[in-house]
Amino acid sequence: MAKPSIGDQELALLQYIAEHNHASVAEVVTGFGEPRGLARSTVLTMMDRLRSKAFLRRRQVDGVYRYSPSTGPGEVMRSAVGQFVEKTLSGSVSPFVAWMSERAEVSDTELAELEALVSQLQSRRKET
Repeated sequence: MAKPSIGDQELALLQYIAEHNHASVAEVVTGFGEPRGLARSTVLTMMDRLRSKAFLRRRQVDGVYRYSPSTGPGEVMRSAVGQFVEKTLSGSVSPFVAWMSERAEVSDTELAELEALVSQLQSRRKET
């Protein structure tokens, strides 16, 4: 079963927690919330929502809850991109590919990754 959708702010928070694994609410408020002008209650609500959506898990260590992602950051990003393609682009990747072709900052590494993905898609197509 697919996980529930995740908003931009939730995705940013989840990425922050992934970079600062096993963070407490206070640490997340200080490092993530305060620079964005978010109240402690807002950050805590977002963290609770991410837990209820199964993106975050927590465990108590020395009387303090420590939060960490329940999945790897790659899976979260793939899910977010998939939701974007389905909701915003009506399931078509063509507008995204058109945007990529016009983007001047595609690095050699990114281009190689894209070429490998296209090759992989072509191989799968031949198998069916």
